Amino acid sequence: MVNDQASKLRELMSNQTQENRHQAKAIAIFSGKGGVGKSNFAINFGLCLANRKKKVLLIDLDIGMGNVDVLLGASPAYSIVEMLENKMGMFDIIESRSEYFSFIAAGTSLSRLFELNSAERTHFIEQLQGVISFFDYILLDLGAGMTKNHLAFLEAADESIVITTPEPTAITDSYAAMKHLLIESDNQSIHLSLLINRTTKNTEGWQVYQRLREVTKSFLNYQLRFAGSLPDDPTVTESVKKQVPFIESFPKSRISKQLDKLVTQYEQLESKKPKQSSTFMEKMKTMLFR
Repeated sequence: MVNDQASKLRELMSNQTQENRHQAKAIAIFSGKGGVGKSNFAINFGLCLANRKKKVLLIDLDIGMGNVDVLLGASPAYSIVEMLENKMGMFDIIESRSEYFSFIAAGTSLSRLFELNSAERTHFIEQLQGVISFFDYILLDLGAGMTKNHLAFLEAADESIVITTPEPTAITDSYAAMKHLLIESDNQSIHLSLLINRTTKNTEGWQVYQRLREVTKSFLNYQLRFAGSLPDDPTVTESVKKQVPFIESFPKSRISKQLDKLVTQYEQLESKKPKQSSTFMEKMKTMLFR
């Protein structure tokens, strides 16, 4: 039952002492166009973190076109749409898939998250604030393209990962999305990494990154980071058909091994990073109320 699940989450939250409460790291995941494997990456990346006993909440923010629940083979009772339209609590719409991995479905019919009245905006912020300290990571799966909604989340996130493939159209669209983000925001506060999906050669991902790094440096005065690359693997298609993430259905596949390696490298880098001065929630409040 949803109420039972919400009660358990609240109980776990209340057991956290004030001293050990923390702010989850928020990672926004986006792309310039659809069909590049963004949501698949977000799910499997989150599950890799969960396998390392990190508490992960994946929020599908592709309102109207979200498919995280479908890829997970889940039938959530509620979504972000119901939360906002019916003033529900965020605990009531969280779907816990395991002890360490939970998600929130996007839902349909709501298209302008930031064009809400003051009471609705306050409700959204309060609900997010109420759950964020329970998790280690909040993954924000944004829809393809670049809208006002995207900009707010991308500016507030602790870091962002843009997904592309080696296809020329995907590369062009990913650059356009990054350009829009960096021009419309304070690019010194944006921590942006590039992940190349569906590569057919070991060097292909690095070559795509090198090209995009040069143009972002030359024309946008920004140093793009490299998140890594993932191979084109037929097990992904099989996993989508099964509605079971590839990291679970094919743990020994090339893509699963490579993703696990990237997550290990990511955690090693994370341990060396200095703490950021502004938290995700502080920046979210600024973005939503400005």
